[in-house]
Amino acid sequence: MKFATKVIHAGLEPDPSTGAIMTPIYQTSTYVQEAPGQHKGYEYARTQNPTRRALEKNLAALENGTDAICFGSGLAAQDAVLKLLKTGEEILSVNDLYGGSYRQMVRVFGVWGLRSRFINMTHAHTVAEAIGPQTRMIWIETPTNPMLNIVDIEAVCTIARQRGVLTVVDNTFASPYLQNPLDLGADIVLHSATKYLGGHSDAVLGCLVVRDAALAEQLHFIQNASGAIPGPMDCFLILRGIKTLHLRMQRACENAEAIAHFLKRHPKVSQVYWPGFPDHPNHAIARRQMRHFGAMISFDLKENSFEAARQVLSRTRLFSLAESLGGVESLIGHPASMTHASIPREERLKVGLTDSLIRLSVGVEDVEDLIADLEAAL
Repeated sequence: MKFATKVIHAGLEPDPSTGAIMTPIYQTSTYVQEAPGQHKGYEYARTQNPTRRALEKNLAALENGTDAICFGSGLAAQDAVLKLLKTGEEILSVNDLYGGSYRQMVRVFGVWGLRSRFINMTHAHTVAEAIGPQTRMIWIETPTNPMLNIVDIEAVCTIARQRGVLTVVDNTFASPYLQNPLDLGADIVLHSATKYLGGHSDAVLGCLVVRDAALAEQLHFIQNASGAIPGPMDCFLILRGIKTLHLRMQRACENAEAIAHFLKRHPKVSQVYWPGFPDHPNHAIARRQMRHFGAMISFDLKENSFEAARQVLSRTRLFSLAESLGGVESLIGHPASMTHASIPREERLKVGLTDSLIRLSVGVEDVEDLIADLEAAL
């Protein structure tokens, strides 16, 4: 089944009782049993919900996995993954990642004795050199947030497998339309489904996709035991959004390509971060493991100051100043004060995340209007 068919049909069947083509919203907390222990596969809604299960089956198909597990948010999904580890064990993570992921690793799980080390993963050999005796998990974002660095998923996963280390790939920036980490050797794929999968900025949800049945069982256990589940309405909204994922991503990627080239030529812009440029350090890897280069762009201003960034951020009319990404509408953000404010400034500066860095989530509007909006703001 091709991808455009998967998003509409994979894992989904018309409702058997009515023939409804859309999966119903099963807004219930419990299910009637015929006798103790005799039921129709559902007992309590924290453990199972038909709407959630339909979404999980669809997500598993999109990432070429065998099972998916849904949570109340992307960070709730990450929380479940980190609970696979024990006190004293170590996560090796990219040094350029979502601020919320950094915060959870360091300020929540760090208090419990879980160690996190953050390294540059743009060269696989640095990962091999960094793996220590307590390393149990490698955490990859690619493209990274917000510097759009590219990690060679296949190379890192090969190293991890040789050393008996789990690999997790946060695939939020790429979406399953652009990249499938399980096919490249990853053990777990994570999505903030709030973003491209939902695509309409109207639901918050996270998910994990795996191939290994034992790992899926562990994560389902944590999902049920910790209870960080999404509601059926949110599952319905994400399912609805997925049906147009391929159309939205294609248009957004085309728009982003045109905007990236516009920004690169602009006299007030000093640097544009987008993996589609041939001079991007890992452009060849991005071309190999992605189907397009994505709709996220970051850029820095020649006038390297927060005030310069503030002026641009406050002048756009079509690019809305807001956190998040991946919706049909274009967003503009300031990572240093918004999505990455929880990362210490000295750590941000090490990876190039300056006070004047601006991040764009390019939507599906007319690209000429978007370029004119940026031109006016700059």
